[in-house]
Amino acid sequence: MQEEESPRIVSGKLGPDDTTVDVNLRPKKLNDFIGQQKVKDNLDIGIKAAQKRGEAIDHILLYGPPGLGKTTLAFIIAGEMGVNIKVSSGPAIERPGDLAAILTNLQKGDVLFIDEVHRLSRIVEEILYPAMEDYALDIILGKGPGSRSLRLNLPRFTLIGATTRYAAMSSPLRDRFGSVHRLDFYDVDAIGLIIKRSARIFKLKIDDGSIELIACRARGTPRVANRLLKRIRDYAQVKANGVVTQDITMEAMGKLEVDQLGLDEIDRKVMRTIIQKFDGGPVGLDTIAASISEESDTIEGVYEPYLLQLGFLERTPRGRMATRLAYEHLGIAYKRGHTPQGSLW
Repeated sequence: MQEEESPRIVSGKLGPDDTTVDVNLRPKKLNDFIGQQKVKDNLDIGIKAAQKRGEAIDHILLYGPPGLGKTTLAFIIAGEMGVNIKVSSGPAIERPGDLAAILTNLQKGDVLFIDEVHRLSRIVEEILYPAMEDYALDIILGKGPGSRSLRLNLPRFTLIGATTRYAAMSSPLRDRFGSVHRLDFYDVDAIGLIIKRSARIFKLKIDDGSIELIACRARGTPRVANRLLKRIRDYAQVKANGVVTQDITMEAMGKLEVDQLGLDEIDRKVMRTIIQKFDGGPVGLDTIAASISEESDTIEGVYEPYLLQLGFLERTPRGRMATRLAYEHLGIAYKRGHTPQGSLW
């Protein structure tokens, strides 16, 4: 799966060093999955109903920001159904033949999990439609006037798609999922429970105050919480014999440059640029990108969402503007610059 090459400590995307941690901390049962209660309740009903009928569960689409548990839920669904799961991603399935090879190797009831499903090519999607609806695979044999179509029957399987960009999916593909669920950011209490569970698995001594400090900085994302906990565990093993206290947590957060709201130095750099260089805005996205030597797509897709969620940033037709909350958080006196209207005389 294609991810950020060097993810920030507060990024929800999967990084190279997260894979082992994610697997070890990933719950195996729906009851062990913390948070997302509405999604869990609906999935539980769907799983139990499918089991009673002896059928595969409906195709499921999970969407929401990265790091919230879409992949974990896919594995849990397969585990609860007692079937195998095959894992792939939209960018990895480049040709119809790649998808055909995957589909023809599925057994009855198996789960096919496709991450970044919005990145499937249109030609691959066309092959997927009859597979999802009719459990059939249409193959064209030969070329030109002598070509003929061959239909292969597939076992009834379940496709679970995951995406961070629901709107980027084509309507025909979205409509073929029988069950669609949005995963939202977690509240501080739920993140705290996740940290406690992870600490038990790590066999880590940690006090409640430290758990709350980490939870407040995790940006509502379990992956970020576990990544922070791992870094603090390392710091505590070197500095405090492996015991995590509030003082140790604060020291570690200082080293990581993560503040009380989960903002890192890049987040603060974006806000300071808007405030100090452009008088709080409005300022265009490309101008901000040039000022901090970043790609505009990275700012829009990676940095802005959380700043918008906090209410630190406004998107206007004229550009980005910093809000009063951003000024207060950075300790900068709030004053919005205005260009005085020129006199007619």
